Amino acid sequence: MSTTFQLDTATSRATPTPAPMKRLTVPRIRSRKVDGTTQTPLVMLTAYTARQAQLLDAHCDMLLVGDSLGQVIYGLPSTVPVTLEMMANHGAAVVRGSYHSVVVVDMPFGSYEASKEQAFTSAAFLLKETGAAAVKLEGGAAMAETAAFLNQRGIPVMGHIGLTPQAVNVLGGYMARGRSDNEAEKIVSDAKALDDAGVFAIVIEGVVEPIAVAATRAVACPTIGIGASAQCDGQVLVTDDMLGMFERVPRFVKKYDDIAGVIDKTVQTYAEEVRARIFPGQDQTYQPKP
Repeated sequence: MSTTFQLDTATSRATPTPAPMKRLTVPRIRSRKVDGTTQTPLVMLTAYTARQAQLLDAHCDMLLVGDSLGQVIYGLPSTVPVTLEMMANHGAAVVRGSYHSVVVVDMPFGSYEASKEQAFTSAAFLLKETGAAAVKLEGGAAMAETAAFLNQRGIPVMGHIGLTPQAVNVLGGYMARGRSDNEAEKIVSDAKALDDAGVFAIVIEGVVEPIAVAATRAVACPTIGIGASAQCDGQVLVTDDMLGMFERVPRFVKKYDDIAGVIDKTVQTYAEEVRARIFPGQDQTYQPKP
């Protein structure tokens, strides 16, 4: 059964729901890059829940339901164990919680690599179950034919090159890519292959800056950097990383706040009040009517 039903704003904690407005579209995102230039960089963050989507939506052009949820939400060691069902459930929640951003859902490892037909079945499932606008898949030239196959059948695709977390076992870790001449050439050629295949945007992750810039200049579609360059056409980060929810983050993350510290302090205060029988007080309890 589809999970794309709407929040009941009369009963949900997620109220008030923002006034609806016209949602951005994939063609609008693609058209932001004109003659090789994006005047205003695209803003993308990850989102995994309806409430998180509500808080991010007004500030972003795109929300990525990343398979990073495997680590961020489920505590898994990598993104490899993430399933289609996990992506569908969280994708539906993010769509319900947003009204402005283009929602893109990651295709998890093992759901698209075997064949173009497998990729279509998986992508169609994700779009039907979530109501999202597009899917993202990892891989360059090797996935170009698959990306074109999906695009020709009405499924917008965002590419992902450079450091591709689903291939961490082949890559041997999360090191920056593009340091050798051969690897640098491959990253740029991967970007061109995906662009020719019709992807509407390409994530460039963990790539040395000059190569990220070269790849950005080599393609007509927007590039979204993460650990790449400010000269990419947009940027994405894992929201929990940039909010300071974790002590250890990749070196390319800027922590904009210390939300983990705020939570720790707040819960400490709550625990102290419970143990001192200060909470709940009169304002939080029901008294007999006079």
